[in-house]
Amino acid sequence: MSKPHDPRRAAFDHRLRSTEELEGIYRPARPAVLDKETGQLDDGCRDFIASSTFVLLGTSDRDGRQDVSPRGGPPGFVKVLDENRLVIPDLNGNNRLDSLRNVIEQPNVGLLFVIPGLGETLRLNGTACVTVDDDILALFDGELRRPASAIGIEIEHAYIHCAKSFRRGGLWQPDTWPSVEGRPSAGQILVDHSGSGDVLTGERLEELLEEGYAADLAADLPADLPS
Repeated sequence: MSKPHDPRRAAFDHRLRSTEELEGIYRPARPAVLDKETGQLDDGCRDFIASSTFVLLGTSDRDGRQDVSPRGGPPGFVKVLDENRLVIPDLNGNNRLDSLRNVIEQPNVGLLFVIPGLGETLRLNGTACVTVDDDILALFDGELRRPASAIGIEIEHAYIHCAKSFRRGGLWQPDTWPSVEGRPSAGQILVDHSGSGDVLTGERLEELLEEGYAADLAADLPADLPS
């Protein structure tokens, strides 16, 4: 008697081996979609970055292993220097330095800028460096405490991405979000992730998380501003 078919066992058996095969199963992109890409930070890109409070930074190491890191701050925390360059401050984090190490090893990066409440996003590709130039770091004085370093990026491609993914996911629609009671806490997720349930409860780890967040966020502010 044959075993019932389990699609999970053959999930990656039917792989596409060429871009021609890939293009054969999709309709061609409309000219308007292809034409919206630009090689500079035009006024639309600058306005988007000035309003953005969150950006995802994609990097890879010298062996091609990928990483994506979230970066957040007040509107305009990413500074546009000119039509081709921008700078992201490296604010307080966990000091793994994954993204910074990757940028030093392999400078090609991808960025996805988000504005709260807006479904469209801004996608940028370019080459990056880690800078400790005093004039660059001073750009963040006043609103933030001067960072130890910043990521400078020279833009090669930029375009606005449509809102379909955010709408499908209901990202800005609170009525579609899972209830607090229906999902685990961040503390419990981390306990389960790390296997530390024998020494920590999810509730206690949640408390430690909040204490750490408060300390790191306060350290982002200038010394003369209240946290």
